[in-house]
Amino acid sequence: MEAKTDPQQETIRSVWMVSREYEGLAGAGGVKDVCRQLAETLVTHGHTDVRVVLPRYGFMDAVGLGFSLVELDGKKGHILGRRYAHVFEVDMNYAAEERRETVAIWQRQLNGVTIFLVEADRFAAKRGVYTYTEEDEQEVAWQRKGGGHFDYFAMNILLQKAALDLMILLDAHPQVVHCQDGHAATLPAMLREHSGYRHYFRRTGAVVTIHNAGLGYHQDVDDLAFAHAVTGLPMRVITKGRLGGNFDPFIAAADYAVLNTVSENYARELQQTPDDARTGWLGHALLERGVTLAGITNGIDPFAFDPSRPEPLALAAGYDILNGEFSGKAHCKADLLGRIASCGPWQQVKQFGLLSGPVEAPLCTFIGRLTAQKGVDILIQAIGQLLPQDASCQFLLLGSGAPEFEHQLELLATQGIGQGRVCFLKGYDPVLANSVYAAGDFFLIPSRYEPCGLTDYIAQLLGNLPIVHGVGGLVKVIDGENGFAYSGNTAASLAATMIRALSLYHRQPERIRSMQRRAVERIHRHHTWKTVMDDYISLYRQAMRMGCGGQ
Repeated sequence: MEAKTDPQQETIRSVWMVSREYEGLAGAGGVKDVCRQLAETLVTHGHTDVRVVLPRYGFMDAVGLGFSLVELDGKKGHILGRRYAHVFEVDMNYAAEERRETVAIWQRQLNGVTIFLVEADRFAAKRGVYTYTEEDEQEVAWQRKGGGHFDYFAMNILLQKAALDLMILLDAHPQVVHCQDGHAATLPAMLREHSGYRHYFRRTGAVVTIHNAGLGYHQDVDDLAFAHAVTGLPMRVITKGRLGGNFDPFIAAADYAVLNTVSENYARELQQTPDDARTGWLGHALLERGVTLAGITNGIDPFAFDPSRPEPLALAAGYDILNGEFSGKAHCKADLLGRIASCGPWQQVKQFGLLSGPVEAPLCTFIGRLTAQKGVDILIQAIGQLLPQDASCQFLLLGSGAPEFEHQLELLATQGIGQGRVCFLKGYDPVLANSVYAAGDFFLIPSRYEPCGLTDYIAQLLGNLPIVHGVGGLVKVIDGENGFAYSGNTAASLAATMIRALSLYHRQPERIRSMQRRAVERIHRHHTWKTVMDDYISLYRQAMRMGCGGQ
């Protein structure tokens, strides 16, 4: 008789990830970093075959990125007027119309991970990952810059169905399908409820990672008839999968997948505190269904942000925090201040304001989306309160987002007390972001909620001590140890914490150096992806037990 393998100890050999983002190819937030770094860690340290499926957006040059078309047993077809030798069709019905959409597949290996891009009319027409661009708005007035794609739900379903169909066409039987955020969270229900998928994937488990549970991130839809038609799910599943009247992919996944979010504290906040109101009570609704969210704090690859290797980061000089060598960091600050004085030139960024203080003056920095979630309104108020109280500090902010916040920062940088002390770099450039991280002394994160936070990791690795609202995954910043933290997310609380940090900068510089070193040491000890990988492998084994009919 063949011996049975204990699923709690079984080696994870094959994982497919479905995502709308992947670092280096398409990204808009932290999903891109998590997906790539976890995938590469599983390959390198877990000896797992990892394959990732994401769209081929219109801004991506597949051939230029090193992809080639996959030869499938299918037919010839056309996508956006181009003829493809190997395509297949995906059922994408509307409520009043039976229809299919044609897709082709691109493939390449990237650091041991097999990446598939789904070519389709719907994806190829998109210039942004999730939102319309300025060029889109110029072409069609209602496609407002920053607004979400009108067909977001159909995009998500097409990606998920194409991924499942591709697995069948390649005769792949993954042990686990890892669904990244709400964009892929309907897949587990389709995996179990579609007759063809249900039998083919009978031994495949599913994991759904909730990267952001905030309202607007669920990828929910209020048209239940459309959801029923395009997903092909039974109406009982659509109805049961509602939250606040809308079909919600996270709720729909609850019966078919293991669900986790990206930090232990965020999982607790969602299911044990009133902060869950920000999600429409998603966490509590899952708890009522008997689902306890696992919390796995995201990791980071310290080697990818090692300032002793300045060339890959395009830094002006190298420095070694662990060995107490900081002269290169001072050079990085001087270099960036010089470029700001010369107003660039910048790519993808427009400069407002100058910084006229000396290199020795403390530099407070911010990098991120200009949204209420990120606490940008609180940040602007706090800067206004701090400028009259501390004549030495300067502020450098890089990002874009809500027009009202962009306008307020433009005024702050160019008028009144902010002139010469506040610089706003409107837009985003990843190379410039590295320079800002390296130049900064303090990194401001006043988020109203933060599932995990990756910018605090990057800032710490580059010697930029974070000042955070101690919420969600930001509790990994321990006040006085590897940064500064405060509770009560008000402008006064943030300003007071900045004053406390600036006092140490002026009076106890050796304490600042010690904190910078401890921050990097803590990341190496607790927060590498190699460490985090083991927690995901445990989730994968749990998902496999569900896939085989157990709980």
